[in-house]
Amino acid sequence: MSLKHFIQITKPGIIFGNVLSVAGGFFLASKGHVDLAIFLAAMIGTSLVVASGCVFNNCIDRDIDLKMERTKNRALVQGLISLKLALIYATVLGVAGVALLYWVANPLAALFAVIGFVIYVGFYSLYLKRKSVHGTLVGSLSGAMPPVIGYVAVSNSFDMAALTLLVMFSLWQMPHSYAIAIFRFNDYLAASIPVLPVKRGIRVAKKHILLYILAFLVATLMLTFSGYAGMSYLAVAAAMGMYWLYMAWSGYKAVDDSVWARKLFVFSIFTITALSVMMSLDFQVPHELLLTYAP
Repeated sequence: MSLKHFIQITKPGIIFGNVLSVAGGFFLASKGHVDLAIFLAAMIGTSLVVASGCVFNNCIDRDIDLKMERTKNRALVQGLISLKLALIYATVLGVAGVALLYWVANPLAALFAVIGFVIYVGFYSLYLKRKSVHGTLVGSLSGAMPPVIGYVAVSNSFDMAALTLLVMFSLWQMPHSYAIAIFRFNDYLAASIPVLPVKRGIRVAKKHILLYILAFLVATLMLTFSGYAGMSYLAVAAAMGMYWLYMAWSGYKAVDDSVWARKLFVFSIFTITALSVMMSLDFQVPHELLLTYAP
């Protein structure tokens, strides 16, 4: 048992991806006026809650992780960390994260962190992941919470921009997750996880991927059309979304589904990273604020 194992079971890659989206939501709401204490609370607090969820997920998934090539060497599967210690660790991380968001940011940010946690650990990990083909859809809601947390940490209100972020990031999760399920098809099959490609076939999954990316593209543009992001953001969102859509369409003629799905997955990460960066940089300041700051 080492520090490395405690870091590994928090799934640092997932935390890093979520931190980027927290920053995107935060800077979109900040409109150039950054409160460093709230920024750090949103970033660290969300990271702790996500880490907690990931550790609980590792505890819950020990039996199926053993059956999957990608996960069979995880610390809890190998018995390198005891279940009791992991559960205590996960609880401490979660409580610390929610407390930080509650006291330094605001109760609304803490509430969305708790909602995301309950969906991921309670609804998805404990039940739907193993029982329903719709588990991915429900799980996508938890993955969409970080940018919302970042946004409401500043705004202290759930407005159209927060709703757009929630829809955007939920829709993004679907093709991203289905792509993983296609190139990790044998792992999911071995563990009897009823993801769409395994349950209904890869061709059906390709159709769903195409439709979700189209919906995602429309949702991303709404940030500009609703007056929250600028034209530079719109240009990047349109370009990335259209190319991702083209990649999904090319899947119908793919010679190797696994290779195609992996490329689609990698591009999904580029896409959401680019959008998080652009919404941080190209926010729109409402006219009433411009008038307030006019000399």
